[in-house]
Parts: sequence; structure tokens; C-alpha cells
Amino acid sequence: MIPKLNDYKKQLDLESDDAIRLGLDAIQEALLKMKNPEQSLKIIHVAGTNGKGSTIAFIEALLRQHGFTTGVFSSPAIQDIHDQIRINGEEINNEELTTSFLKIKNAGLSGKLTDFELLTVAAFVTFKRLQPDFVLLETGMGGRLDSTNVVHPLVSVITTISLDHTAFLGNTIEEIAREKAGIIKKGVPAIVGQVSKEALEEIQKIAQEKECPLSVYNDDFYVSNDTSEQFVGRKTFEIGERLMKGRHQAINAAVAIEALLTTGIQLTERNVEKAIANTQLAHRFQEILPNVFLDGAHNPAAALALADTIRTEFPGEKVDFVVGMLKRKDIKGSLDSLIPVASSFTFLTFNHMESASGEELLKNCNFHEKSVTSIVDDTIILYRKKNKRTIVTGSLYLLNTLNYKYKD
Repeated sequence: MIPKLNDYKKQLDLESDDAIRLGLDAIQEALLKMKNPEQSLKIIHVAGTNGKGSTIAFIEALLRQHGFTTGVFSSPAIQDIHDQIRINGEEINNEELTTSFLKIKNAGLSGKLTDFELLTVAAFVTFKRLQPDFVLLETGMGGRLDSTNVVHPLVSVITTISLDHTAFLGNTIEEIAREKAGIIKKGVPAIVGQVSKEALEEIQKIAQEKECPLSVYNDDFYVSNDTSEQFVGRKTFEIGERLMKGRHQAINAAVAIEALLTTGIQLTERNVEKAIANTQLAHRFQEILPNVFLDGAHNPAAALALADTIRTEFPGEKVDFVVGMLKRKDIKGSLDSLIPVASSFTFLTFNHMESASGEELLKNCNFHEKSVTSIVDDTIILYRKKNKRTIVTGSLYLLNTLNYKYKD
């Protein structure tokens, strides 16, 4: 479900299938009819279970701080379709997106693609027309058969590997690693974040087959925390304070720096420190009200990272969680990861066709202090507790659509 895509389809009499259909044949044929707009772009391709959006945010901030223009294609939407295609940090406007969709329709591609394939083609068409210096391309799901995997990038990036989308990508870390590593291209350097030994072995096999130079977090580059955070890799840079909190965000920042150094871009310490300090992405431990934070921890690995951030930022504290999740996610595993830092859980059902009910979430939670609440007029009512922090977490679809109001 891509918010507001149907508005364009109805307006332009443009058809596409809302199913998830992995594979490259349809989009390759479509791009050929569009004269392969992706081939004119300088692309950094990013895959991974978690950390893709944050890593892209750091890459974008670094590039813009060094004077480059950027295009970003990301998913899912924060608000609607327009923020999935961005130029220099600004979401695409109605006129530009309409122009791109009309080009696609006039090429005879109506009814030939899925929704995500259609949007991917629109992104490439838009970027070719506007010609940003660099395009940052986030995979939608997996990598090998994801519709973004039609490009020959400057560098391929794999952020993390954990169990997610198992119905499509496989039931083991090794299977999922192979799918994510499917973005690696022959001779194109690849950067890998912090992954397990099993995942790394699979990535290394594919990199070796593709004769691809591999740079791995902890082995080839890392973040030092002796006195202040410092990136150590092809060069050494002070990182300093970050708006994006948590150890995992330090790793994402390091992956971003290493990826750009690998392309040959000359980064300066002053610009690196400034870019990393000011990078912020919605719903990544984002404080929206006093002591109220949003974090899209939608699987066990992301929930573990959130729990680690809570321990670092609020030592010794327990927090109140408000949680909504999709049915297809590992609900119990995610909640179990949060229990050690929890004071209470409040569960809710939100407006999405795949939303798990608050009652279903409650049944999967092995914690004594738990309840179910309702959403009123797209608003979550938060009950103010003195010196207590609340974290709203779970699905990004939940965080994208709601308002928040305090009650005493």
C-alpha cells in the first residue's frame, strides 16, 4: 500500500497491480521502453534488514554538506508517496510526479507493473530529468529480486541482516543474507555493516564470486569511543555528538562514511562532523513531545537496538511502551526484546489492512503490566506520568499516520 498512489492512477487512468511480486523481468522490460533512465545516474545502492533509512540519511547529509546534490528513493512512505522520491531533501511535488507517471503511461506501460515497480520506474525517470549528482537507492524488500536491483551502482551497501520478511526471503540468516547480497555487482565495491558470522560468510562467498572488493565493519573500519566518537577506516574523522542516538546509529554513520570514501569522494573532517551531528530521520528515537519518543522498531533486531539505546540514554530507567505492529512480523520476539527496559506496555490496533489487533499483541506479551487502548480520531491519548518516558514503537505505518495528545 503506497499512500496517494491511487490518486495518481485514477487521475491519469494508469493501472498497476498492488501485489508483492519479486522479480526483475517486468521492470527490466519497462526500463528498456523508457530508454533506461537508470543508466545515466551515479547510484549508491543500499540493502539490509534494518538501518537502510538511517544510513541513507547519513549519506545524504554528508553529500549535501560537501556541496553535492542528491536524489533519494526510499520506502515505506513517511506520510505518502511524495516523500519516497526526494531531491535535495525535498519531497517530489505533484507536478514532477505527474510528469513522470505520464511518461510511463505514454510508453505503454499501464497495467504491466506492480505498484512498487511503477514507483521505482517513476523515481528513475524523475532522477534522469532532474540529474542530481548522486542517487541514493533503498531496496524495498530483500535485494536480489527487488525491483531496484536493475542498477550498476558506484558502491553497494548492506547494513544489517536479521530475520524479517521470512515468507519472501527465507527462514534462516544465511538465506536472507544471500538475498540481501544479491545487490552486489561484478567488480563493484561493497560495504557491510555489523552482521553475524553466518551472514558475513554468505556475503563473502558472493563477493568472491563477483570479484567484488569488500569492506566490513569491525574488520576494515569502525567507530572508536575512547574519549569521543571517531571514525577509523580509510581515513580518520571525529564524529562528535549525534541527533540520531544509539550505538547502532554510530555504526550506520560509519557505514555511510566508508561508502562515500570508497567512491573516491574527498570528505573533510569539519564537514563530516557537521553532517553527522545534524542528521535526523523521522521515527528513529525521535522526541516529538517532552519525554515522548517515536521509534520504528518493527522486528526483534530493531527492538534490541531500541532497548540498547534506552539503556544508554536513560541509564537505570524503565519506560512505558505504546505498541502497534503488523500481523506478519515476529510480534513475540520483538516484545521480548523490549521487556528488560519496560515499565508497561499499551497495545493498540491501527488503521492498516495488516495491523495486528491490540488484543493479539496483548496475548503475545509476557509482561505483567499491560493493557489495550483505542485510537480516537487518528490520535493516541498519552497519559502523563511524572518523570516517566513513553516510547511509541512498532510499525512505521503506525508512526506515520497518528497524532499524539497528553492527558493528566
